[in-house]
Amino acid sequence: MTANNQVNQSRVIRVHPSDNVAIVVGQGGLPAGTRLDDGVVLGVDIPQGHKVALTDIGEGERIIRYNEVIGTALSAIARGGHVNENNVRLPIPPTLDELPLATREAPPVEPLEGYTFEGFRNPDGSVGTRNVLGITTSVQCVAGTVDHVVARIKRELLPRFPHVDDVVGLNHSYGCGVAIGAPAAIVPIRTLKNLARNPNFGGEVMVIGLGCEKLQPSTLIDDEPVKIFERSSDALTHDETNDDANVLSLQHESFEGFGEMVEGIMEMAERHLERLNRRRRETCPVSELTVGMQCGGSDAFSGVTANPAVGFATDLIVRAGGSVMFSEVTEVRDAIHLLTPRAVDRQVGQALIDQMAWYDDYLAQGQADRSANPSPGNKKGGLSNIVEKALGSVIKSGNSPIVDVIGPGERLRKRGLTFAATPASDFICGTLQAAAGMNLQVFTTGRGTPYNLAMTPVIKVSTNSTLGRRWHDLIDLDAGRIATGEASIEDIGWELFELILEVASGRHQVAADRLGLYNDLVLFNPAPVT
Repeated sequence: MTANNQVNQSRVIRVHPSDNVAIVVGQGGLPAGTRLDDGVVLGVDIPQGHKVALTDIGEGERIIRYNEVIGTALSAIARGGHVNENNVRLPIPPTLDELPLATREAPPVEPLEGYTFEGFRNPDGSVGTRNVLGITTSVQCVAGTVDHVVARIKRELLPRFPHVDDVVGLNHSYGCGVAIGAPAAIVPIRTLKNLARNPNFGGEVMVIGLGCEKLQPSTLIDDEPVKIFERSSDALTHDETNDDANVLSLQHESFEGFGEMVEGIMEMAERHLERLNRRRRETCPVSELTVGMQCGGSDAFSGVTANPAVGFATDLIVRAGGSVMFSEVTEVRDAIHLLTPRAVDRQVGQALIDQMAWYDDYLAQGQADRSANPSPGNKKGGLSNIVEKALGSVIKSGNSPIVDVIGPGERLRKRGLTFAATPASDFICGTLQAAAGMNLQVFTTGRGTPYNLAMTPVIKVSTNSTLGRRWHDLIDLDAGRIATGEASIEDIGWELFELILEVASGRHQVAADRLGLYNDLVLFNPAPVT
């Protein structure tokens, strides 16, 4: 799709000349009797974002949007009729054993040079967009204690360390009562390990455990020496053996009562804060950015406004040498035939297919299928089924070659465009992208969501201007101006790219951060619970 969508007086959008449906643009929709520029007369009221039939569509005939078949008509739909989830039959998904692999030659592009941001360089070579103390946990049992301590650290310690942005507790529901040796247990375990390595934490790993859990704290930091914090016999004496401590277990025999546990965590946190406070922002090339692209609360505008603009920004970041990941397997599966040709080689193409197959099996084991997506809100926003949703979702990936595929919980390996396999759930996807190493996220929405992450800035982009105006204090960028003809995809793509650099540099605060809204991290755990 290009920026030149066909817009009839800003009332409907037909993405491709071959499409036999278009979506209604204006707030409030269009009433029955409305005549469009091409002579189509609406037979019924059609809400904003919903599809109108541009031709008579017979029972069983194909319904086409994005120049792709999104379904077949369950019954005859008259020209000017309302096309929606009630009269569209879900088509069979693309078979995975007949897809073209790495058949598209990468389009020639000019490198994008001269763009930078102000970030925090880390000892491992990564760069953070924030300077945050992350306190990870090995088991849910300690979550209440960590929440208690984080509140105290923010109140009592953080004001003394002005160059540290925040303190974040990485609580989760894993760690014990689980089949930790099951093959699928690798997903939550490596997710927790890699979350602690996120660039925004500056390499200061700090793990709070209970002591008796199946997931021992040492498992989460097995790539560096484990140094256990012990309470000094003299509480007033500085114990230098604890200076580099990275693990504290509440059941350790050196602690007498809850008060000493808390004071031990406070002392351990203070030493990490001292080191983080020495860090300063410095000029870094865009090649040091790792941006996660995600959508949630999608609508029919997602694939024609916000997601194409995100795709344009994706290509800019890749051209500048940076890293971008897109995700959400169930919102890729029905458009996978558009992605495998873009793989940089057959191995990457096969990896895409393998992730689709793994998730097909995972859903089948739960006696679920792809029809469980989209949500009621997606349908209210005009999306009839998962095929239509997927075709609009993958546009976030832009036009760049796909250089790698990583499984859920794995860490990013290459610069460029990567598919990070995750569920479509907003909070699980966000957690897995953070574990992959993203230092900033872009999130598009048409229905609206206050979703945000404490560890990583999240730029929210509205797909329609109705939402942009109504949620003026929650949306960072309104891409709905594309639908009304006020801006092009390229305009909004550049605007987003420049906003990314401002947010990454700490010069611009995203709306949800100003309001202090943050979601919990949620692990993807496909393994058995005992």
